[in-house]
Amino acid sequence: MATITDEIVSTLNELIETCEDGAEGYKKAAEDVEDHSLKTLFSGYSAQRAKFASELRTVVESQGATPANSGHAAGALHRGWMSVKEAVGNKEKAIIDECEAGEDKAMKAYRDAFEKNYPGVTGEVINRQFAGIQEAHNRLRTMKHNLN
Repeated sequence: MATITDEIVSTLNELIETCEDGAEGYKKAAEDVEDHSLKTLFSGYSAQRAKFASELRTVVESQGATPANSGHAAGALHRGWMSVKEAVGNKEKAIIDECEAGEDKAMKAYRDAFEKNYPGVTGEVINRQFAGIQEAHNRLRTMKHNLN
């Protein structure tokens, strides 16, 4: 089996951090909304992102490299900004807006990784997860536009 390169480790660690940010962001969103269907949706996406991060860590570790173990510092700032926006105006709309903004960042990170066309298990994991990210992004975008 080919060894994992520093570039691949860097890319996978970026995705791990992105997924950790998503897991925490969706967890906070689920706690902050009152609508049961949104709580369920956001809780599901939080679990999905935690699973994605775990899968990516497994790929990195299987090659003897060290995986990232947390999200970006900017992710914590984004969650703080979400709290500020919730305090004014339509709380659920603000949360959906911020979740979609987070998905935009995730889409960029996954698109960049996807375009590198990594072979084998690494590519398979990235491709499968990218499809899940796209689904969530599209669903949130539709929800956001339906609220306008």
